[in-house]
Amino acid sequence: MGILNITPDSFSDGGRFLDPGAALAHAAELAEAGAGMLDLGAESTRPGAAPLDPEAEWDRLAPVLAHLRTEHPRLPLSVDTRHAAVAARALGAGASVLNDVTGFADPAMRDLARTTSCGLIAMRSRQVGEGFLMPPYGDEGTATAGQAIHELSATRDRLQAAGIEQGRILLDPGFGFGTTFLEDLALWEALPTLPERLGWPMDRLCIGISRKRFLAWRSGNPTLPPLQRDALTAAAHAEAASWGCRVFRTHVIG
Repeated sequence: MGILNITPDSFSDGGRFLDPGAALAHAAELAEAGAGMLDLGAESTRPGAAPLDPEAEWDRLAPVLAHLRTEHPRLPLSVDTRHAAVAARALGAGASVLNDVTGFADPAMRDLARTTSCGLIAMRSRQVGEGFLMPPYGDEGTATAGQAIHELSATRDRLQAAGIEQGRILLDPGFGFGTTFLEDLALWEALPTLPERLGWPMDRLCIGISRKRFLAWRSGNPTLPPLQRDALTAAAHAEAASWGCRVFRTHVIG
């Protein structure tokens, strides 16, 4: 899944693709490189990002989504949103997958998911009001994956309780969303055990690790800028693929 950030403030490439023309050019590059799907996000969820009004989110998203449906009609499109109004309009405009970083915590998002046939990507995260809990990232705090795995299982249960079949759902462990480095490290090391611990197939996980600060910290170079983390991303993807993971959200294909 090629990531297309239509935002001024995403952590890795904020502002580069806010202009619809730049976004479409980058989408074409990702498609040419072999992306099996594009994931469009118009609200930044980086640490400290301010929540975005749904109307403003849709204004950023709509022109890019419309052009992509015309220029790449066979390429599946996912929309990264936590707002039901935006999600419904996106599905009407041709998106086939909803990617919700709050794990469909909003009942309106679950109702929309239940009454449509789209694919779903449900991520675990920790929220504080309208924003996300983002503790200082470092080697302090919990050093186990237990809490994160419990939260991921609650995300699974929430969707299944809404009557949504497993085959429509990808679960995203949510690296960096409310976790410290030690917790992320424990969660990464626990990935091979998730099928047994969650009762969930490995190929129904979505790995969102691309350019994350976790990779820089794990490499021993925590100050490495996001745009210089692509080699680390590729190595992590290969590692997860060796465990059976098959779906990756990534800024660079190949």
